[in-house]
Amino acid sequence: MQAKSSPSQFIFPNLEREHGFLPLSVRGKLPDALRGTLYRVGPSLLQNHGERYGHWFDGDGAVSAIRLGPEGAEGAIRLVESEGLKEERRAGRRLYGGYGTPRPGGPLARLLPKLKNVANTSVMVWHGPLFALYAPSRPTELDPETLETIGESDLGGVLGPSFSAHPHRVSGRRAWYNFGVRYGKETLLDVYELPDRGSARRLCTVPLAGPTMIHDFIATERHLVFFAPPLRLKVLRQLLGQGTSSENLAWRPELGTEVLVIPIDEPERLNRFTVEPFFQWHFANAFERGEEIVIDYVRYPDFSTNVWLKEAPWGGSGLEALGRYHRAVLSPREGRFRSEELWEVSCEFPRVSPRSVAQEHRRVWMAIHIGDTRGIFDGLAHLDPESGKIETVSLGAGTYPSEPVFVPDPAGQGEDAGWVLSLVYDAKAHRSYLAVLDGRRLGDGPIAEAHFDHPIPFTFHGGFLPAS
Repeated sequence: MQAKSSPSQFIFPNLEREHGFLPLSVRGKLPDALRGTLYRVGPSLLQNHGERYGHWFDGDGAVSAIRLGPEGAEGAIRLVESEGLKEERRAGRRLYGGYGTPRPGGPLARLLPKLKNVANTSVMVWHGPLFALYAPSRPTELDPETLETIGESDLGGVLGPSFSAHPHRVSGRRAWYNFGVRYGKETLLDVYELPDRGSARRLCTVPLAGPTMIHDFIATERHLVFFAPPLRLKVLRQLLGQGTSSENLAWRPELGTEVLVIPIDEPERLNRFTVEPFFQWHFANAFERGEEIVIDYVRYPDFSTNVWLKEAPWGGSGLEALGRYHRAVLSPREGRFRSEELWEVSCEFPRVSPRSVAQEHRRVWMAIHIGDTRGIFDGLAHLDPESGKIETVSLGAGTYPSEPVFVPDPAGQGEDAGWVLSLVYDAKAHRSYLAVLDGRRLGDGPIAEAHFDHPIPFTFHGGFLPAS
């Protein structure tokens, strides 16, 4: 099958096939020390009983897994069997609305919100089970060996109605941290701690300035940092069923972006202050330098990125992707914040080595635009934020790599000793494969590839679970 002018029609078809672990065709040589499983998730049903969803975020999720071991590579993929998806299958029609998709029916039906947990954004392994995450809902537990859906979890009765798709682990504290946003008479930020041993707990609850949307946060050894953008939900329209959440989130630059800094050991000593307006989806990392906190993230001038994401599955809207790599330095006590653009290239999905999380880092890997910035990311990059040294790689015309996940070499020294893993869609072959690249020589291209015999719809986020 030949690639056409818009890759989206190939990257975003409904999932064609589900299966358990099957051997993958390997080209090149997989590193002997690379042992474990890469889990990834993304929207994999973009059309429901003949109706297309109104936003990329609304697609029903599917979790893929690539297991690397002495026998080579095996791959699996299964849809997350949410209660909502099963209900729609029984009914033979779409029953639910979503972030950018109106609920079916007339105005009266839309007065009663009905949200489906599509579990399509990220994954987390905690205390053994695998969880698929979707920010407006609770985590969905899956069997890590079969990828079969077990069901929603409240983590022992601790969670409120939502659990962000971006938990962050702080190795020095032997715990994961995450949050959820509750909407009501006031908007509340629930912050959670998930220790390696013991039960999850709610660390604190913080009132927000208004009904905004927070997608991600970042953690250091001592602090959790949130950027609350100047978005305000048009609550009355939402309650009356007029428009979707995506349409009812208004950009209010005059309000500025609020910075919230929560000390992990003393969360009641919250620092909060307002800075210039900007939006951000994802952070790369953060670390402490004396009394300052250094934060690397992808920054947008406004919320037009939401329109880009809305139209991406259907060929694009003509808007360019505007994310740029920034480094912010903030002084919580003094309420000072300065942010500098480190690279002018369109980028997203920044990742550091697990060894560098919450520590000072010199290596960041990300997806970038090499060609048309109106389309899907078509390259990978490595950036040294201190020196500005940059290395980029294209995997060939018509190839679209996902978020790069860095896996350290157990015997290696240095931040870049290890491998970069990216699940790639090849539009010419209409198939997907895992690309394995050397962290120190990204520009040389893949040292090995593990190929599926079918395409996998573009995935958002993932993580690697070492075999040990």
